[in-house]
Amino acid sequence: MEVKVLDFNGKDTGRKVQLSDSVFAIEPNNHAVYLDVKQYLANQRQGTHKAKERAEVTGSTRKIKKQKGTGTARAGSIKNPLFKGGGTVFGPRPRSYSFKLNKGLKRLARKSAFSIKAKEASIIVLEDFNFEAPNTKNFINVLKALGLENKKSLFVLGESNKNVYLSSRNLKASNVVTSSELSTYAILNTNNLVLLEGSLELIEENLSK
Repeated sequence: MEVKVLDFNGKDTGRKVQLSDSVFAIEPNNHAVYLDVKQYLANQRQGTHKAKERAEVTGSTRKIKKQKGTGTARAGSIKNPLFKGGGTVFGPRPRSYSFKLNKGLKRLARKSAFSIKAKEASIIVLEDFNFEAPNTKNFINVLKALGLENKKSLFVLGESNKNVYLSSRNLKASNVVTSSELSTYAILNTNNLVLLEGSLELIEENLSK
């Protein structure tokens, strides 16, 4: 599929780029997308939750009443989970929520995400640009020129650019990543995907392996 290339002022440069059909025009695999997004979100979880069990609760270890003759159930410890202040039964323990996915499935998920965005006409191809120094106002002007000032957007660079990244860092609705940092979640969790020309070849090369 062909997409016109815009400059950072939002003007048509008169050039067009050919996006690979094998990356941007496949039949999306929804289950692969689901698994990749699920893995990404699982990896964000710290897994540091912890409840004290009866062996960890502070309290006396003496037998709190005699075994027989009280007319009530026998009880051997104040730390019994049945009592207020006692331990927790089957409480959460620190754990990792991460799980493994094959590289082929993750590539399929990213290609599916790109294809979904292409089908929605939510992909913008922008010529490479840079700022002389970090300046949020300059980045906002780029967003306005592209009509993205009130939309969630993701800018994908071919290589790390400190000035562009720092210029966007204060803006909640806009993120800047390099092509190697892309995830299926990031692609789908945005209204518009802005691909800089320098990133296209790297994206297609990485996903065509």
